[in-house]
Amino acid sequence: MLHRKIYQLCCDGREVWIFLRDQQRWIERAKILDIEGDLVTLRYESEEEDETCSWEEMVRLESIGSVMQKLSTVPRGDIEPMVSDDCPEAERLRRHPESNSD
Repeated sequence: MLHRKIYQLCCDGREVWIFLRDQQRWIERAKILDIEGDLVTLRYESEEEDETCSWEEMVRLESIGSVMQKLSTVPRGDIEPMVSDDCPEAERLRRHPESNSD
């Protein structure tokens, strides 16, 4: 099942956060490049002091404990999010009026 989901994420080309349970660490904002047998090839960047490093790493499928992906981001505060004109009404975010119970 995990193999199928990782393959699906690979085809989508979206960024994912992957937890490697054997190393007890997260790989953030990685792209899954390839799956061959039980090896998963990841590409990601990391910030180290004054430089950004780009990595390509192969991990075993069995060492992956969790995979997350960011679905959306909405700014906080009193800012109206930008919505495309062709966005279907059913998929638009709605602001709920704040209830004042004084």
